Amino acid sequence: MTQSRPPMPTEPPSRQGSGGTGTTALGPDGVTEPRMRFAPDTLRDGPSAEDRSFIGHPGGLPWMLQVEMWERFSWFGMRAILLYFLVDTVANGGLGLSTTAGQVVVSAYGAAVLLMTIPGGIFADRILGPWMSTLVGGSIIMTGHVVLAIPMVATSWAGLILIAVGTGFIKPNLSTVVGGLYDKDDPRRDTGFMYFYMSVNVGSLVAPFIVGALRHAFGYHIGFIAAAIGMALALISFWYGRKKLSAFAYTVPNPLKPGEGKKLLGLAALIAVVATVLVVLFQMLLGELTSAIAWALFLFALGTAAVYFLTMVKSPKVTAEERVHLGAFAPLWVGNVLFVLIFEQAAGKMATFALEHTDRSVLGLFDLTPEAYQSFNPTFVLILAPILGWLFLKRQGRFPSTAQKFAISLVIIGISALMMGYGFSAFPGGAALAPFWFLIAVFFVQTVAELLMNPVGLSVTTKLAPRHFASQTMTLWYLAPAVGMGLTSVVIQLMSGFSDGVYYAVLGGVTLLVSLGMFAIAPWVQSKMDDVETRHDETADEEAVSVEG
Repeated sequence: MTQSRPPMPTEPPSRQGSGGTGTTALGPDGVTEPRMRFAPDTLRDGPSAEDRSFIGHPGGLPWMLQVEMWERFSWFGMRAILLYFLVDTVANGGLGLSTTAGQVVVSAYGAAVLLMTIPGGIFADRILGPWMSTLVGGSIIMTGHVVLAIPMVATSWAGLILIAVGTGFIKPNLSTVVGGLYDKDDPRRDTGFMYFYMSVNVGSLVAPFIVGALRHAFGYHIGFIAAAIGMALALISFWYGRKKLSAFAYTVPNPLKPGEGKKLLGLAALIAVVATVLVVLFQMLLGELTSAIAWALFLFALGTAAVYFLTMVKSPKVTAEERVHLGAFAPLWVGNVLFVLIFEQAAGKMATFALEHTDRSVLGLFDLTPEAYQSFNPTFVLILAPILGWLFLKRQGRFPSTAQKFAISLVIIGISALMMGYGFSAFPGGAALAPFWFLIAVFFVQTVAELLMNPVGLSVTTKLAPRHFASQTMTLWYLAPAVGMGLTSVVIQLMSGFSDGVYYAVLGGVTLLVSLGMFAIAPWVQSKMDDVETRHDETADEEAVSVEG
């Protein structure tokens, strides 16, 4: 059956057949209608509210949680040892970069990974649909880890490129599949995303311990093999759970019209040329490849985000109400950029602090590995997420609003930067090492800020997304950290002549100033999104009454 209108980004469309690839077609209004692709013969039918087979949530949720858990195990396992791999000597199996160059590469690589969500979102919205795009991405990631495990410099860089491409396909689309488990006004959505976010942290908690231990015992490349195994387990879960999803996961909401494929290929070629020219120009200006790549990625990410946003705002497929929602989304997006500028130093400067500035002996009983410190953030998420989730539920419709949560998050992450500035100044290394608990305390503070930013941001993005740009709006959300991490790589390079203490003090001061501005505009931002938030709250109240009855 053909849809009379495209589905909302979180509203599963009705079945359009028993599966297969489907073909695009123009509706009576001349707009290309959504089509099903690669769907299994059996799918969840009926309203999402009737599916409560997993602790009151849709039956497809636990399988998607496992996918996210193992995919994050794969990513954070690799990430835990990446800086050490980059800066270690070639004789020890590393690549021999300087500490500053390694930190720049880590941040620039994070930006590159997130930039790859652009083709990932386009392929999902226009060619493959969210489910198949996620499957393709996972397969590429697993291949990348296997290639990275080959002990050669060339294969190391090739493996990192493959992982970046694959992650770009998974990040926007797996979140979209989870959102599609719930109908538009299903009040369980926020709780479902909280479970989803917790699954992220289960994988990222275990990965640094396992991959770090393997690295210490057998070398970097065996650690990368463990990451490949984690991705293989994610793919198994994803395939097994495919029949428990709604038709939304297999729907291409805005399929290509005849001739548009060639235009996309031309655009991709143009982007590749522009990126290459930017790198060459900055190489000529700066004389250093890592700096050139950092600047090129940052400017490309910033320009792409601007074009992306303006394209959606001007699209005739976006309604006036949806444009208002995008207006509310913009300052939240900017807040996320600044948050990432500090938060995503865990695998960079904070990893350096763990290795060179910290006494890792725990009360003389045992020593923590430097990689182990990256497990404290997900540990605190698992502890604090249920508490904050309960608090948010109790205060639903009252302070803090969504916009105020973003502002509070910026205050807290700014404080964590000041803590790191103090740490680098007070514990410069050598005989002056920070106690083992200092960096743990910083991770605790950052986790509180994260829980006010990331799960709230994921949920509000699916609410505010224009219906024709579901995956691409999620891509725009992930472009914020791409810009933030690109900016981080540039700032690290620009401030390489300053101490790390000064670096963090400047970031903390700027962030606290911006947070004041975010508090000032929070009422205006909230007013632009009150319609979707109010509908959600009213539905949640009705659901609570029906459950109590």
